[in-house]
Amino acid sequence: MRAVEEHGPRLGVAALCVALAFARATFYRRRSPKPPGCRAPSPRALSPVERQAVLDTLHEPRFVDLAPAEVHATLLDEGTYLCSERTMYRVLEANQEVRERRDQRRHPAYVKPELLATRRTSSGPGT
Repeated sequence: MRAVEEHGPRLGVAALCVALAFARATFYRRRSPKPPGCRAPSPRALSPVERQAVLDTLHEPRFVDLAPAEVHATLLDEGTYLCSERTMYRVLEANQEVRERRDQRRHPAYVKPELLATRRTSSGPGT
């Protein structure tokens, strides 16, 4: 790897990689490692203000118990487009709110019946 870096500009990276039986893609990949998760945000990503508007809409009383798919469809029927359905899920996930949005009844933990055998002394006939 070091030999390719030192002599590459003079002799050519491709020729050196072939001579050393070293994959050229591996050379370029190892040459400039990028830390994971260091991607630039998409130019089409929602701004923080737009993300908050989506979150506020999902928190409205009429939408509190609905799935993002239903909220998205309702808003489209009203002629309002905030973002895609998937983006609504992303905004909820960023705020740790991706879960069942309807109220659920909590059932108590079921205790399994247990049958215990005890020794019984008989005092009837035969003893």
